Amino acid sequence: MTAALEHPPVQAVSEPVLEIRDLRVQFDVPGGRLPAVDSVDLTLRQGEVLALVGESGSGKSALSMSLVGLNRGPRTHITGEVTFGGRDLVAASERELRAVRGKEIAVVFQDALAALNPLHRAGAQVSEMIRAHRDVPRAQARDRAVELLGEVGIAGPDRAARSYPHQLSGGMRQRVMIAMGLANDPAVLIADEPTTALDVTIQAQVLAVLKRVQRDHGTSVLLITHDLGVVAEVADRVAVMYAGRIVEQGLRDEVLFSPQHPYTMGLLGSVPPIDGPVLRRLPAISGSPLTGVERPSGCAFAPRCPFVHDACDERPELRRRHGGDGHVDACVLPGAERAEARAKGGAE
Repeated sequence: MTAALEHPPVQAVSEPVLEIRDLRVQFDVPGGRLPAVDSVDLTLRQGEVLALVGESGSGKSALSMSLVGLNRGPRTHITGEVTFGGRDLVAASERELRAVRGKEIAVVFQDALAALNPLHRAGAQVSEMIRAHRDVPRAQARDRAVELLGEVGIAGPDRAARSYPHQLSGGMRQRVMIAMGLANDPAVLIADEPTTALDVTIQAQVLAVLKRVQRDHGTSVLLITHDLGVVAEVADRVAVMYAGRIVEQGLRDEVLFSPQHPYTMGLLGSVPPIDGPVLRRLPAISGSPLTGVERPSGCAFAPRCPFVHDACDERPELRRRHGGDGHVDACVLPGAERAEARAKGGAE
């Protein structure tokens, strides 16, 4: 995690753009129905970066893909409400969703090489996104594609536009994906692990592009990540997800510097410090994330929590116990035990 946070978090006072209420996503698997997303409430506000954090398998991508119906299918069951522009996207038809995807809500996928078509040049793929939602001449769309590639920081955008995906570096491919996302000036940009597999220098450049997009276009960004350094760099608010549920949520500084849930403490405790003594071994959260269809009736984190007690047998709800009105967590630990948990980093 970065030592100094370079921008103050946006206070949650702007208008909601995307509201998620009681969202549940279940997948039919050989053992039954897997609850990938379990009764999630979230609000994405105008012009903010909301980071959704958690280990692999916590339900982050399942949640984000369900917002625009990208994981619909005969073995997928999605309920709840996702309100955008006065419409419920969960109840929307496939035709209605196609009009929203790429135009009003865009997605930047994790693996740009897999997401881009290897048979088409980068510029053609950006211009195709423009023409899919707007009636503009091919030449005009091509010129706008080159402009977008330049806006996301690609040096020599003309040359990049004529290149195939395999001829571009990982960072350039990711920027092409961001350019495609921005092609129609969307209100919401969903970035699913946009810096995975990139070296730290390229990561910083991609994150700078996302922040510039947020600042210059007023775009609301839902950032899916497991990298707390990325969260510290760009997020305004943070929601921590475990076993399909939100276990803590608040402003970036509240969550990173005053975590209240033992899972959040464990995640932060496992980040190598950039100053102070070198640790011989980093703290780790014991056990493994839940992956099966069976889930505890109480707190899902209880099997891994070093502070578990009898009250954890009941399922905790998100409540405000510390800090501002927006800082909530789903833990029943009393204050003294929370202080002890923070001192230990939330892990043994």
